[in-house]
Amino acid sequence: MTAPLGITVDRKARTTLTEQIHTGIREAIRGGRLAAGARLPSWRDLSVQLGVARGTVRAAYERLVDEQLLQGRGAAGTFVAEGPATPPRKRAKAEPSPMPEMRRGLEQPPLPFQMGVPAQDAFPFAPWARVLTKAARDSAWGPVGYPDPRGRIELRQALAAHLALVRGMRCDPSQVFVTAGFSGALDLLLRALRPRGPVWMEEPGFPLTRRALELTGLEPVPVPVDAEGLVVAEGRRRAPDAQLAIVTPGQQSPLGMTLSPARRRALLDWAHASEAWIVEDDYLSELQLEGRAAPALASLDPDGRVLHVGSFSKTLSPSLRLGFLVVPPSLVARVGEAAACLVCAPGDEPQRAVTAFMADGHYLRHLRRMKRLYRARREALLARLRAQLGEAFEVQPAGGLAVRIGLPEGLDDRRLAAEALSLGLAPLPLSFWYVGPSRPGLLLSVTNLVERRLASHVDRLVELLQRHDHSGPHVDPAHR
Repeated sequence: MTAPLGITVDRKARTTLTEQIHTGIREAIRGGRLAAGARLPSWRDLSVQLGVARGTVRAAYERLVDEQLLQGRGAAGTFVAEGPATPPRKRAKAEPSPMPEMRRGLEQPPLPFQMGVPAQDAFPFAPWARVLTKAARDSAWGPVGYPDPRGRIELRQALAAHLALVRGMRCDPSQVFVTAGFSGALDLLLRALRPRGPVWMEEPGFPLTRRALELTGLEPVPVPVDAEGLVVAEGRRRAPDAQLAIVTPGQQSPLGMTLSPARRRALLDWAHASEAWIVEDDYLSELQLEGRAAPALASLDPDGRVLHVGSFSKTLSPSLRLGFLVVPPSLVARVGEAAACLVCAPGDEPQRAVTAFMADGHYLRHLRRMKRLYRARREALLARLRAQLGEAFEVQPAGGLAVRIGLPEGLDDRRLAAEALSLGLAPLPLSFWYVGPSRPGLLLSVTNLVERRLASHVDRLVELLQRHDHSGPHVDPAHR
């Protein structure tokens, strides 16, 4: 039967009569056939018109009221809610990722050579599933109240103990703040410190950090690095009044050198004399592939000028959005207020799960396995690239878990990276990490490489490089 509203009901349809009435009225509103403020028939009148029970119409009306499409006014009747009619929305085009050079294909499986993602094929799924399931159950049955904005105390205690063991840091759990990854830690410390003016940043340096500083009104000043890391004397010369420096002393990102003892002392002396702050981005020192990781810069800080930042993005998963910030005792109260008012710790379940994962010993065992795996994958990638490319391209280990291909002058690394993406490969252009002039290069992650597919991935990349390089053939036929 068809009512004056244009609603059709079909008793043979698989959907219920209530659903059919609800859909008919909703489409009439969204299509503009029912204007805002229009009065609908009563439940009784519409039920008689359609030949259905009043309760059926009432259930459809109540659902539309819940969706704020209708408004009940007691004895006056039921009306279409005030406001502009909402026409059917066209399917929106896929939005580009923010900073697509760094974050390709958000929420998509990683491609070969893609930076910033750990090895999924070696993730300890079974123990992680157990702790995550228990965390969800405990969180659901836990008391209803506001969580600690600094993070769960159990996780902060576990992090303090872990940092003492693997990074040589002595800190109280009160100095540890759980954050939404590195970006959450950076947001929290910038809000708490409220710096102004120039900020030292390594050149080359992490592009997202540089852009974050710009978005908050700060001036990132590129300070060059050499074989010993950040050139502190050059930082003093370029920005003598800076009150903040952001560095990667454990493994410079992206070149990989460790900040030398002399440069560490010079940097700490500068912070003490200038009453400045140092942000130590310890993004990957737990996965140092060569020898033993150097102590954290914060462990050598006698004056309380270093803020230490770490995360679980590279060691467990970036989807956790879980990191931490360790501040000097003098900043605990200030950062605590900023966390309580502006940048609270992330959700409860991931915190519970990571706490249990660490307490049960899974985390340290996982790190040991990943070191062996990543070292083997890096050596296999280096050997294959060097054999294929010969001497025309410099192939070296890079910072973190990557290999760097130095390109001849004149090659556009951003264009090459874009073309590689069309081939299903995702290297990063090295020039993206620089503010000033740079030698072109490509950064290739070793984490998500599968050994049986390594040769085909390398061959595709080598073919692309040779197509753009006109200095002559470089492939050893024995390795084809």
